[in-house]
Amino acid sequence: MKNCWTSKGTSLLLSARLLAALLTLFVGLGQSQIGCASVQVSPGFGFPNQSSPIGPSTPAAIDSSQAQPCAATRDALCSDPGCPGCGNAAKPILGVDSDMTQPGQEASWRQQRLIPWESFAYGEYTGPHRSPHVGEYRLRVNDQLEFVYLLDRTVSEEEYRISAGDIIQISSASDPDLNQTGLTILSDGTISLRLVGRVRAAGLTIDMLQMSLNEKYVLKGVKIPEVVVQVTQSDTPLRDLRDSVDARAGSGGQSRIATISPDGTVQLPLIQSVPAVGLTLDELAREVNARYRLHVRGMEITPILSVRAPRFIYVLGEVNQPGQVTLTGPTTVMQAISQAGGWRQGGNLGSVIVFRRDEDWRLVATKLNLRGALSGQRPIPSDEIWLRDSDIVLVPKMSIQRLSELVEMYFTRTIYSVFRFQGIDFSFDNRSVIVQ
Repeated sequence: MKNCWTSKGTSLLLSARLLAALLTLFVGLGQSQIGCASVQVSPGFGFPNQSSPIGPSTPAAIDSSQAQPCAATRDALCSDPGCPGCGNAAKPILGVDSDMTQPGQEASWRQQRLIPWESFAYGEYTGPHRSPHVGEYRLRVNDQLEFVYLLDRTVSEEEYRISAGDIIQISSASDPDLNQTGLTILSDGTISLRLVGRVRAAGLTIDMLQMSLNEKYVLKGVKIPEVVVQVTQSDTPLRDLRDSVDARAGSGGQSRIATISPDGTVQLPLIQSVPAVGLTLDELAREVNARYRLHVRGMEITPILSVRAPRFIYVLGEVNQPGQVTLTGPTTVMQAISQAGGWRQGGNLGSVIVFRRDEDWRLVATKLNLRGALSGQRPIPSDEIWLRDSDIVLVPKMSIQRLSELVEMYFTRTIYSVFRFQGIDFSFDNRSVIVQ
């Protein structure tokens, strides 16, 4: 018996010493991970009352300002070689990064490691710089555009042609009786002059009109008419266009607000309907300016997208506020469920269905598993996707919920309502039991 107890005591002593050695090794490894970093407890943040992989008493959050420059700290805290121990004010915290998972797989909370978390100074909250939502925006029905009309002062190499509405004057150095001022070109393109009567002027250059008038005066007996034509008010079509878009007496500026109609066009002064759906703003600007140049010169039009057409998704099923949700920015499925008031008890978050119309308008669908993320069991859902206009998000019912509703429908509301009874009589072994 004495030898037996002695052997048992020796075994227990060896086990205790082995356990102590393992603990010492574990603590040493934890300290070697943080190197020369001075770790301070940050109570009430991260995972309180839990030990982290870098030491038995180290909290989930580490103040990087206390870390000293060393390779171990740099590797553990951030990937930026300039941060402190590297230089950056980012605070590392135990967390999970989506880059740690393979495509189609969900990360686990067991994969936590130190990742940079707070990289902002006090008061900053806008988040890091993001790339544009779309590489090239194409116009849609109900987009609201503002067309800004800017006078183009570029000198034209083409000769000016007189147009209806212009005002001209005629003077002669040899015969003052031929002088006439304030001559307005009529809508039929003509003017009325002494001796010669009605003369066509619209569409002619100044030199062409002078030559025509001198020839007509010679035929009327004026030997040397020497008629000179001066345009005192020109660019009538351009001035008419400016007047139609001039808002300086109101909100100011030379612009016109236009909304893309259901037929995909915008209505603009002088050129009327212009196709716009599917075009970029640059393409629309080229189309509008090309059409205006057929009628007027000296105006440059710039379209500006002022109000986008509303975009909607539809969330239905086991959510608290099913219906239409307005897309005001990039939105994921979890964000859409949150905007719909969250999910109801009995919703099957493991089989969330998203319906979508593809480019050729055919219907496609996918099934997502968000149960782990929305229940807090998984840090990063592998099925979280971005939604787009007209997507339908369905949170179906769990099987037990459907069974409960079937039982209530067929038994409570149907059978019981037709065959009303006070109870069920069970007979077994000559004994009768009535269940009310």
